[in-house]
Amino acid sequence: MTAARKYNFRKVTMGDLPMLLGWQAQPHVREWWASDEPYSYEEISDPRVSRCIVSVDGHPFAFMQDYSVHGWEEHHFAHLPTGARGIDQYIGDPNMIGVGHGTAFIGARMRFLFDRGAPVIATDPHPNNARAIAVYKKLGFAPTRQPQETQWGSILPMLARP
Repeated sequence: MTAARKYNFRKVTMGDLPMLLGWQAQPHVREWWASDEPYSYEEISDPRVSRCIVSVDGHPFAFMQDYSVHGWEEHHFAHLPTGARGIDQYIGDPNMIGVGHGTAFIGARMRFLFDRGAPVIATDPHPNNARAIAVYKKLGFAPTRQPQETQWGSILPMLARP
């Protein structure tokens, strides 16, 4: 049961790049996470984005990032209030898919962000990613607009509030 488990979020380091590239090569990740470029030190150090390795019971299995939606010009969530955060993530370990970890660790990170004052959390799954959309809806996200094209690809804008 995942509800009783504690998820650990630690900052991504340059030493994590081989693991991240291995996860991004997995078909279930590659389908929705287009990038297979390694992060640079500058990207990992970017203060607009908090990039984390997610672990449970000492086992790293997922990547998650949250970011300031006001950090980029013309971002599709720039209309949100000050302090709003965007989230993206994937489960890298295929053995951890479909057993509730996604809902549990995303929910844990949402609680962390809301507890630190985020007035709203935004996410933008691909409109055809039914599994992600179902998880987000279970966590209280709701679509706010029709699917749209952005500089980061096709998205379905979704928001959750505390």
